[in-house]
Amino acid sequence: MMNRILLLSLLVSLFSCGEKKSKIVRNVNSGAALGTSYHLIYLTENEPLDLQKEIDSVFNVINRSLSTYIPDSDISRINQGDSTVVVDEMFRQVYELSREAYLATDGYFDPTVGLLVNAWGFGPEKRIEMDSAQVQSLMSKVGFDNITLTGENRIIKSKPNMYLDFNAIAKGYSIDRLAVLMDSKGIENYLLEVGGELVAKGVNQVKQKEWVVGIDDPQVENGRQLKLTIRLKDRALASSGNYRHFRVDEATGKKYVHTIDPITGFTKNANTLATTIIAENCALADAYATAFMAMDLDDALKLLAEFPELEAYIIYVDENGETQEFMSPGFEKIVSSN
Repeated sequence: MMNRILLLSLLVSLFSCGEKKSKIVRNVNSGAALGTSYHLIYLTENEPLDLQKEIDSVFNVINRSLSTYIPDSDISRINQGDSTVVVDEMFRQVYELSREAYLATDGYFDPTVGLLVNAWGFGPEKRIEMDSAQVQSLMSKVGFDNITLTGENRIIKSKPNMYLDFNAIAKGYSIDRLAVLMDSKGIENYLLEVGGELVAKGVNQVKQKEWVVGIDDPQVENGRQLKLTIRLKDRALASSGNYRHFRVDEATGKKYVHTIDPITGFTKNANTLATTIIAENCALADAYATAFMAMDLDDALKLLAEFPELEAYIIYVDENGETQEFMSPGFEKIVSSN
């Protein structure tokens, strides 16, 4: 009996000595895409991995489908009045996510508002002189409920000359597609960032802790300074803000940011300086962060109460002109003390 125990111990010892400890490899791809920059970190064991070719393919497919800056993309052809375009599955998914956000925000997220954004001088097109009649004319071409995607994957507009623009959700969606790529390769730990929007999965095995990401301070007008850091795991994050484009009321000294109200068509003096949303996927986080900038703060807080799966950090100016912060309970729990 004793000989068997000694033999078993020896075998266990030899097996343990023969095991090699896994080495964590930090793989990084970065560059420019979708009119912004990206920085992708993904961890593998022992062997390095370069997914640049696959990453470029994801961006290329999204551009061909959803970019308003490419004249012959699917969405550009649709905006030019081509009703024969058969869109791909990515377009369909973005359309459906947009409709979900449009309905949930009572129209404050609206991918057809681009005509107004351009007209007021906040978009890439030339600004025009705006008055009530001009706003009313443009508003007749706004409203996502006038856009239908058929079972044959064709877009139908119930009003002519409508302009469809998914830029406020496409960046977040692109990160979700990159996350799908990582998952398909069996990668369990990664941090993906495109233009400041993020998806984090697993942990940072190199540092043996959760992924830690920073949120910019909206009151720093020159350069960049972090307001706070948070621990992010298996969630997506998106931020929106007009805090570097504001005006100060000469009489009160109060700071406002100019935002297009998709409900009225006019610009509004919004008290919200910046919004960060955490959600299950980055597309919806992106959409809600955009909508919250146009909504009154009270309405944004009511929506948060209706959707407990969302977490939010909102920086705003109160009635006395003082900068204040709101954190949902779930967001407060992940603020890093380091």
